[in-house]
Amino acid sequence: MDAQLDDEALESTLAESLADLVPDTKTVSEDEFVEVVGGALEAVGGTLLFKMCVQNQGEDQHVAAASVGDGGNRQFLLLTLPTGGGSLKVETVSRSSNPVAGIAAAYAGLMDVFKAAA
Repeated sequence: MDAQLDDEALESTLAESLADLVPDTKTVSEDEFVEVVGGALEAVGGTLLFKMCVQNQGEDQHVAAASVGDGGNRQFLLLTLPTGGGSLKVETVSRSSNPVAGIAAAYAGLMDVFKAAA
């Protein structure tokens, strides 16, 4: 990615590409969530950092952290989807209130160090 996308444009682009892929009336398995997130990240040249299932504000949800771009242009995203189905939420970690957002950049930094040491 040559230029850093602004937060809203990146969130909007990913959300639009996912609109038809997300089941909204049934329980969403981890495999289905990974498939949806993987497809979206492939479309924008992103990389999945990690995924987990957590409870946030009394709701179980799938959460994935991802990065788009490299170096100074790298942005971190948080993608969340209720395990009971519904809308996929895509947001940059800088705009997210989800507690998982705080570890995305740190995790990416750790992976960079491991990669350099290998």
